[in-house]
Amino acid sequence: MKTTIKLTKAERVELTNRATSRTGRAEDARRARLVLLLSDGHTWAEVRNKLACSDSFTSRWSKRFCEDRLAGLYSRHAGQPASTLTPVLEARILEWTLKRKPADGSTQWSTRKLAAALGVSHMMISRVWIKHSLKPHRLEGYLASNDPDFETKAADVIGLYLNPPQHAAVFCVDEKTAIQALDRKDPVLPLSPGRAERHGFEYYRHGTLSLYAAFNTRTGEVLGKTASSHTSAEFVAFLRDIVANQPKGKEIHVIADNLSAHKTKQVAQFLADHPRVHMHFTPTYSSWLNQVELWFGKIERDVIARGVFTSVTDLKRKLMKYIRHYNKNPKVVKWKYVDPSRRITPESIVTGH
Repeated sequence: MKTTIKLTKAERVELTNRATSRTGRAEDARRARLVLLLSDGHTWAEVRNKLACSDSFTSRWSKRFCEDRLAGLYSRHAGQPASTLTPVLEARILEWTLKRKPADGSTQWSTRKLAAALGVSHMMISRVWIKHSLKPHRLEGYLASNDPDFETKAADVIGLYLNPPQHAAVFCVDEKTAIQALDRKDPVLPLSPGRAERHGFEYYRHGTLSLYAAFNTRTGEVLGKTASSHTSAEFVAFLRDIVANQPKGKEIHVIADNLSAHKTKQVAQFLADHPRVHMHFTPTYSSWLNQVELWFGKIERDVIARGVFTSVTDLKRKLMKYIRHYNKNPKVVKWKYVDPSRRITPESIVTGH
């Protein structure tokens, strides 16, 4: 292949000076020799042999010289991304983060994807996100209560926490259902320096168990009972256990969710037979108002999630053992509900923390 370049007398003098310079940059001299060789009628193959360059090098710099002459032989850099964060650029980063999606179909931005889209440094994106507490990689779930009497029921429950009746016991009651007695097929590899505890992926299922728990909001103690199922009869039997564990004639307030097993004729009959027991139901889809859920989270982390159980009986034994030890040093929940008006509803636009 051959490219013919015609040079003026001044261009040839300048290129010759660059090609023979002992003080200039080697790359400048190489480009000058390339143009001189092409102007003398040498082919690309000859240029390649004389300068030990590639055809792409010849193509690139010959085109630049033809377009811009001597000025085209200077190195061109793509430039650096914007390094100064201006208010306009910050606003643009926020607008893209909050209102746009990546073009590749991703559901959220990463710092590098957004940086590439805006032509800035990914560290600049990171600084803006940290400044405005934006975490696109995070996802939180929520469940909005559709109970028309939410405020009334929530105030009733919260009132029992913050200002409980004197000489009365307040219990948060619920059941943790379908706890699996899982036994690992392979031995558990214990924790060691530089290595986490490891469980085999395969396991045996030995059955399930339900755990009833009543959390005493004044003392933090838990009354627990296991059952093979969670029926209304089992719930009533557990309410009888709560009554039996309190001084005779003491007022008892029970906070529970809206499970159908909590509102049967059997439960109504029990309440009629025990007028000192009062049921308080949380609003629908508002289990976070029931303090026993916090304790269920604790026993899940401490016993159930990583437990190895050889049978349902073994599961029951370990659950009850944990409850006995917990009751030696129980912890109350320090309840604080700041602003009831900021609860999440289907009509919510902006919600606070």
